[in-house]
Amino acid sequence: MATKLPDDLSLAPLDGEARGLSEWLTTFHLATVVLDPYTNESSWVLKSAVRILEEFRGSDARVNFIVTADADDARAFLGPLTERFLVFCDPDRAVVRAMGLDQLPAFVFTRVDREVVAAAGGWNAADWHAVAEAIAEVTRWNVPTIPAPGDPVAFAGTPATG
Repeated sequence: MATKLPDDLSLAPLDGEARGLSEWLTTFHLATVVLDPYTNESSWVLKSAVRILEEFRGSDARVNFIVTADADDARAFLGPLTERFLVFCDPDRAVVRAMGLDQLPAFVFTRVDREVVAAAGGWNAADWHAVAEAIAEVTRWNVPTIPAPGDPVAFAGTPATG
């Protein structure tokens, strides 16, 4: 999938000012789950996404959520998870488009060189596992078990660009 994200792309954290992508990638890669809080599909995968991201905590990947909403709706959707994870807001879906995503929810791995090297849209355990393998290979980390008990059955996502 290799997509190079543009230099001028910025990410806006839930409680802070937007900064250029290169500032977020100075030291760590990004292991991102992208969610659309206005769809059932993103809520179906939330528990699994948290489990997967938690397993990469401590690796050389900065685990995070990108929510296609403003800060208020992101907080309403994620609730207390906003205190456990770095959360970016992408209400105009500029980051989603730049990543070349077709479906949400999505699991995306971006290396420090701004290269999106693996992405999976919708929920398909094999596809999400492939993204996890790419993260584990680059960060020399363990691959989480995907699927795991309690994970949803495969489903197509919703259109990523709204």
